[in-house]
Parts: sequence; C-alpha cells; structure tokens
Amino acid sequence: MIKTFVAYTDELDDETLAINQIKEQLGLEENLLKNSIGIIACHYEFVLSGVVKAICDALPFDVVGTITSNLSIADNADSLVLSIMLITSDDVEFEKVITSSLLNEPGKIIAESYKEAAAKRLDKPSLIFTFAPFMYQNSGDEYANVITEVSGGVPCFGTIAVDDTPNLSSSYMIAEGEHHLDKMAMVLFYGKVQPKFYIANISPNKAFDKSALITKSSGHVIMEVNGRHISKFFEELGLAKASEDAYAMASLPFLLDYNDNTPWVSKVFVGLTPENYAICAGATPEGSTLYITPTDKEDILFTTGQAADQILKDIENASGLLIYSCVGRIMTLGVDQYGEMDLVDKKVAGRLPFMMVCSGGEFCPTQDLSNKAVNRFHNDAFVACLF
Repeated sequence: MIKTFVAYTDELDDETLAINQIKEQLGLEENLLKNSIGIIACHYEFVLSGVVKAICDALPFDVVGTITSNLSIADNADSLVLSIMLITSDDVEFEKVITSSLLNEPGKIIAESYKEAAAKRLDKPSLIFTFAPFMYQNSGDEYANVITEVSGGVPCFGTIAVDDTPNLSSSYMIAEGEHHLDKMAMVLFYGKVQPKFYIANISPNKAFDKSALITKSSGHVIMEVNGRHISKFFEELGLAKASEDAYAMASLPFLLDYNDNTPWVSKVFVGLTPENYAICAGATPEGSTLYITPTDKEDILFTTGQAADQILKDIENASGLLIYSCVGRIMTLGVDQYGEMDLVDKKVAGRLPFMMVCSGGEFCPTQDLSNKAVNRFHNDAFVACLF
C-alpha cells in the first residue's frame, strides 16, 4: 500500500522557515513509512536561492524532479512555489537512478544506468517515473524508446523541465539537492503498484482536413511530406509566414498518427533548419501521418475536463495523482494561464493528494488495440498518473 502527501512553500529567502513548512505539512513523524521517495517541482529561483538544496538535505528520503514555470496543488496555483509530493510505503520500494551526462550518446547512457540499477534486484519494476532537463539537441522520443526497450516495456511516466526564461536556460532536473542540465533521473517502483494513465490532447475534430504522410525525415526533423518539401505543405495551408516564426510554430501543434494502431500523439513544431525543413519537439518517423490541429482555450479546458472526469471515476483506492501539462497549453490559455490548473483543482481537490506541474514535454503510456501500455513522448498534452 502507498500513501501520498503533498507540501509546498513560497519562502524563497529563509531556508529554515521553508524546511519547517515542508516538514510540518508532510507530517513526517506520523506519516513516513519504511520506503519513501519525494517528487519535487519548483521555480528555478528556489535553486538559485539555495532553498532546494537546503530542503532536500533536510528530508530523510531521496528527492527528484524538475524545474517548472507553473504548478498547482490543492487550492494553490502559482509560479513562485516549491512543492514536494511524498510517496511512502511499507511494501513498495523505490530505486533512484541518476544518469551521467546525456550530452553524448544519451540512449546508451540511459540504458546503462537503468541496467545497473535493475541488476540489484531479481524482480521487474512495476512503474518508472522519469525526469529530464530541457536539452535542444536530444529527443524525448529516444528517451522513451530506450527506457521501453531496456526495461521490457515497464510503463514510463514523467516530464522534461521547463522554465520561464526566454531560452529555457534554467530548465534543470533536480536530484539529491543538486540541479543538472544534462542528466536524467528515474525512480523505479518495485512492488504492487497498478498505475492508471490519462491523456488529454487536442480534440481530433480540430484537425485541418488536409493530412500529410511523412515521406522523408530524420529523427525530429521533417524534410518531406507526400513526397514534396515540407515548405510546400505549409504554403498549401497558408502557413508559410507562420512557419518562419518560432513562437508561431510552437503555438501550432499537430497530431501524429504512427499508423500502428496506437492513439494519435500530439507534437509541436519548434522552428526551421537552414534548408527550411521543419524541426519538431519529438521524433517524426517516416510513414507517420500528421494532422495540423490549431487549438484554443475552450478545447484545452474541454479535453482536460474530460480527463479529470475519468480520473474521478477511477479514484477509489488510489493514493495519489501526479499530473504534467505542456507549457504550450498554458500559452494557449493566455491571460487565464491557471485556467487548466483551476479546473483540475475544482474537480480533484479534497478527493486525494495531487500535484499538477507545467511541462516541457510529457512521458506517458498510451495503449494499443490489445490494451497493452505503449510508452510515448508527447508535446502539448495533459498527462496524469493515478497510483
């Protein structure tokens, strides 16, 4: 059995006060069981002030997580907040994994780090939480695919960090009180854990009628669709000018059909190469079909509301809820940047402990036709893990 507790502080300057607030809310003396892990999310200012390091050093369990630009717990959504979700159990065990630098051969590094940790046990993990910094040169799809292969398909859930700087320069992964721009953290759950996963994408009916088969690509760069240069596709949709602006591109998500009988996955464009090829925030394999899907505030709240309603149907016997929602959804909400978080709070607060965190990319399983979990990396998505 797992128990979950969530604490927060907005204290940026007084380390002692921040530590006391977190400890008091978590109620460690009465709530801490045999095995524990902490999941952290906070604005990067808490790293710079030393509060993250102080809190992590003061807690009697490992803490991992990421920087974020916005987060929410019950009745509290803000940007300058630090929150910790304590997951504790007598019969579920947690193995923390910190990789070495992912600047070179990230797939190999992740696989080796996982194997080293997993070799300590005879049983197989039941769940993997994954936390990574934002790295322009690396692909979240590669992370998800490698973890799937090396673990034998263990469900993988987590996030890539995001901050509110212009170039995302402070989008750290946090582990052991330290912050990293080139390392990944994983938490392997061992024991009886039966997580359920929920995804809110853009409504498929928002998709433009004109689809495109990816006929030439390399990793996360689309070169040709329908046998023609990708720029021709943008021209046909009247998006040639928009494709030249990185912000406009990031505000134009698309749904990707892998054509393998798994649900569509949302992705975003992030810019153009010198050859005017489209750079995406995730892998876009040849043979996939993309559907341009402009979105709006109403659709984000509608799809998130649907996911939250489904979560409520499954909430019995659950101990906690961890949610990551893409920064692209917040950008679309505009001045109502906390609208999605407020909606979740109204539906979930008081029902069970939860933490909802803004994300730079989301790891969450989908399902194939046989209901088998298939790990995917998402953009512009709301993903949730009920455990």
